[in-house]
Amino acid sequence: MQQQIQPNSPTQTTLSTNHGGHELFDLHEVLACTINVLDQFMMFRQFVQDSELLDILDRQYQFTLAQYNLTVKCFTTGQKPSQETSTYMIRQLSDPIYGIQPSQPKKPNQSLSDVKDAGISGHMLGLVKTHASLLTMTAVEVTNPVVRRVLASQVQNFIEMAYEIFLYQNRLAYYQVPQLEASDMQSMLTAFVPAAGTPQMPPNNRGASSVH
Repeated sequence: MQQQIQPNSPTQTTLSTNHGGHELFDLHEVLACTINVLDQFMMFRQFVQDSELLDILDRQYQFTLAQYNLTVKCFTTGQKPSQETSTYMIRQLSDPIYGIQPSQPKKPNQSLSDVKDAGISGHMLGLVKTHASLLTMTAVEVTNPVVRRVLASQVQNFIEMAYEIFLYQNRLAYYQVPQLEASDMQSMLTAFVPAAGTPQMPPNNRGASSVH
């Protein structure tokens, strides 16, 4: 009988086993959803007309791709990645515009020719907001300290990316922000006050006999 010799795989010797079972499933979901974001941004690109939106899409795509590669490396090896997690910067930061302007009612597109920047930017915002939430939920469940830090550091960046898309939509009245009446807003703003003094904490009963 001829003995079969298994070739040594470099990946086999570098895989990390410092992961919980639940963590493995969560990371597979995160990485699969990151690919989904990247693929959809790629598909969106052919429909974008506005140069500013195109710039946002391209920069966010490149940043997301870099974060994907970083996450894959630290997840596979369990080791600190050679490249530090970077910070996403909003290129055109502006104050939000409040109030409602008259606009046409929205309805589903009848064909691909109806796809416009307003809709594309809305899809982008939905994807990025969802991914920020997924990263947050996953990070608090991860046991591997390196992967936890890498995921947690991405949350703020995806929040910034979502806010950048919101500001773009807001400037063009794609995303309008209504406000309450002044009196209602004042009532809401003053509904809570800081705690005063030192709270009277109850005594701890750890030394008392247990009641069964």
